Amino acid sequence: MAASLSFSLTLSSDPQPHQRLPFFFLSPNHKRTFLPFHKSYRFNFKSSSSSSSHPSSSTTTETTSASATYSNLEDSFKVGRFLSNEEIEKLQNLQNFRYYQELETGSMWVRVMRPEEMDITVKLLAESFAESMLLPVGYVSLLMFLVKQYLIERRAVMPHAVTLVGFYKGKQESNGDGEEEEQGEELAGTVEVCFDKRGANASPPTPTPPKNSPYVCNMTVKEPLRRRGIGWNLLKASEELISQMSCTREVYLHCRMIDSAPFNMYTKAGYNVVKTDSVLVLLMLQRRKHLMCKKLPILKNPSELDFLDSDMELFSQSDTQMP
Repeated sequence: MAASLSFSLTLSSDPQPHQRLPFFFLSPNHKRTFLPFHKSYRFNFKSSSSSSSHPSSSTTTETTSASATYSNLEDSFKVGRFLSNEEIEKLQNLQNFRYYQELETGSMWVRVMRPEEMDITVKLLAESFAESMLLPVGYVSLLMFLVKQYLIERRAVMPHAVTLVGFYKGKQESNGDGEEEEQGEELAGTVEVCFDKRGANASPPTPTPPKNSPYVCNMTVKEPLRRRGIGWNLLKASEELISQMSCTREVYLHCRMIDSAPFNMYTKAGYNVVKTDSVLVLLMLQRRKHLMCKKLPILKNPSELDFLDSDMELFSQSDTQMP
């Protein structure tokens, strides 16, 4: 029997409210990588037609249709495995997803992370985690390697889980000559959303959320852009996407007991504590956490999700909350 090497690493200490990157579940067993299908790849789907005159015609039509649909997806949204018709449709939803919000200091938008954006996302996550753990700078490179393997594996389960990235563009500022200077866009934050059991982590943090329910985690905001409401809008973008991608309305996340500001933000957003860690987790050098849950409303239009402008100032005080 051939020997195999595999290991898992759980980084379980939680960062501060504004830089929350509490949990990575890394299993660098590099059997799954991002290998896009060629655009001419064909899928063989069985037909449900009962016609007997041309038994293969409907199957051919359905296969051609599925192939054409899949070929229209951008390379950045293709995954290296066979996809069902339902999964192809969900990938299209991910491809088309956009969330926009005007802030007091500028504007931001959220969409699915693309392969060419993986390195900057990895850097943001690794630096945030190292900062929260008070680790030396030398550990950032190791964290970047592990986080990248994790994100690659998470992309392999799309559309059952996805990493979102948020971009920010500041308002134009006047220089000394009275001319306005254009502000460039930059990566502001990221968040991971799991939609169902197939997208759930194999070893979720405690208290354990239901694997078949949507789960929000690994959210962080770039340090210079904190306290602007970016974390709040990453959360709302996650909820909006969940409303489009999942028929389950209950969304779960974690919040450390010591993080009062994020806890207040989640409570204001409609999340309630359903379970709390036992004191025994302290023996494993972990912070005690609340498992919180929110039941999303059933809306005809997902954009109707409630985020009141009057609450933005409160929520911007704890820019990011990452279970």
